[in-house]
Amino acid sequence: MEQAPGDRATWTFLTNHARVLVQISRDPGVRVRDIALRCLLTERAVQRIITDLEQGGYLTHTRVGRTNHYQVTAAAPLRHPADAGPSVADLLALLSDHSGSDGHAHPGPGGHAHPGPDGHGAADPLGDGRPQRRA
Repeated sequence: MEQAPGDRATWTFLTNHARVLVQISRDPGVRVRDIALRCLLTERAVQRIITDLEQGGYLTHTRVGRTNHYQVTAAAPLRHPADAGPSVADLLALLSDHSGSDGHAHPGPGGHAHPGPDGHGAADPLGDGRPQRRA
């Protein structure tokens, strides 16, 4: 069955929780507003997802001035029983370039993700081939 032009897909391979976690792993200092723009979500939805991830033990944050600095608990196991075995780090590795030269965050010592070599996260945060600059 073909999808008619202009129809939106009714399902995707990644959940919004995974998308938000990937953005945070790429840039632990990212703003909720920027996550929302990159994931095509509302800021309120991103805030709810961040709360879910924190309550689930997948994410923590530290307040630094007026901003939050997030830390992904990369060693945490995936939630669903059918996904038993792999960790958050394994998932993030699958969704990132393994070369380490792409500007994406990669889990580092202690199982936490860190920003890319420029300190600002991904050069291509949407994975669409177009570099994005932070304001």
